[in-house]
Amino acid sequence: MTTHYSIRHATHPDDYKHYDTEKLRQHYLIESLFVADEIHLTYTHYERLIVGGVLPVSGAQTLGPIDPIKAPFFLHRRELGTINIGGAGRVRCGDQTFDLGYREALYLGAGDRDIHFESVDPDAPAKFYVLSTPAHQSFPDKKVGMADADAVHLGSSETCNERTINKLLVNSVVETCQLQMGLTEFHPGSVWNTMPAHIHDRRMEAYFYFEVPEDQAVCHFMGPREETRHLWMANEQAVVSPPWSMHCGVGTSSYVFIWGMGGENLDYDDMDKIQPFELR
Repeated sequence: MTTHYSIRHATHPDDYKHYDTEKLRQHYLIESLFVADEIHLTYTHYERLIVGGVLPVSGAQTLGPIDPIKAPFFLHRRELGTINIGGAGRVRCGDQTFDLGYREALYLGAGDRDIHFESVDPDAPAKFYVLSTPAHQSFPDKKVGMADADAVHLGSSETCNERTINKLLVNSVVETCQLQMGLTEFHPGSVWNTMPAHIHDRRMEAYFYFEVPEDQAVCHFMGPREETRHLWMANEQAVVSPPWSMHCGVGTSSYVFIWGMGGENLDYDDMDKIQPFELR
């Protein structure tokens, strides 16, 4: 079992204006999340969110504490959400076991127990996308499937952003301290996500793009509304969006993305929208 982690420090929007492509990718893009029989984590200084990926193949992978959280175990002062984007998987936490199929989510509240991720079939391994935020109290663990999601239909085919937002780990479905997660699917012919773009200064957000064909890409936009930048992203990559940054994206083909937030409140609609003609 191997756990790797890196640290991303917060950046000021004035500094961001001087970043070239390489530095943008260094600060905000998470390029590698899934490596066989390894756990890869990125500890960010945005709401202390941790972004990670677990790919158990030959055996279970145990999520233990990493040095930045200065804790005896991972969930000591944290909550965790995971969504499986691979084959059938299983999460064991304390004396509980949760079976997670494709696109099924699991919330784990703060508490003293080990977390083990495993695949049912090593030839079709599970892929656990993980987000974790600090927690001030413990809420019950809960599995959430796509059928349990608080689904919202937005956009239209005329503006190429017709989509279904599946709210999985949100306060209308499961109790959390600050973590929110969900999965957005596009209707045929639509490729724009989160349009109109928005900023929520009270929360940060992370986007994870998957089901992107090997020869295609997603262009993710970020930055203040008056000075935006873009990042070209490949399949199964994530991007960190600071609270001061707008966020939206468009694909050269169909794709799916997982959004996750942490911050001051649990009001999903707490956002300041930016119309396309206002962007620079």
